[in-house]
Amino acid sequence: MRNMGFSVLILATCLVPGWGQTATGYSGHAYVFGAPGAISGEADRTLHFGGGGEGFIVKGLAAGAEIGYLAPAGCLGCGVGVLSVNGAYHFGARTPGRRVVPFVTAGYSLGFRGGHANLYNAGGGVQYWFSRRVGFRAEVRDHVTACSRCTTHIWGVRVGLAFR
Repeated sequence: MRNMGFSVLILATCLVPGWGQTATGYSGHAYVFGAPGAISGEADRTLHFGGGGEGFIVKGLAAGAEIGYLAPAGCLGCGVGVLSVNGAYHFGARTPGRRVVPFVTAGYSLGFRGGHANLYNAGGGVQYWFSRRVGFRAEVRDHVTACSRCTTHIWGVRVGLAFR
């Protein structure tokens, strides 16, 4: 299982367009996060940790991937891996010198541990760039699983760092 997670992280990193600066601005960024949260209808809290990256396609439109680990706060060994592939829009992201960049994101998530679960996710937040290369990222993200009998929301308030 450990080798699969590492392989997925390498694959996700390769799928995101190249990092670094281009003549028109930055082509992408990477990020890490920690997120306290909860599951709808449950008393237990959750913790979600992970990282990923996004590459700009045109203007503020980006494609990205991330991998993380989501667990009940009281039983960190009881968690699942979460792989997400998303589209995002960063408002004003390619404007030189802009420090505050709000964004929205949505996409597909795969939960895995022994078996798997298909989910979709949506969220939004802001990145504040301290310098040309390092920023603070804050986001609210909701992972949703829907079946014929129920819909479950797994939400988190993410905080982390972004790098470009």
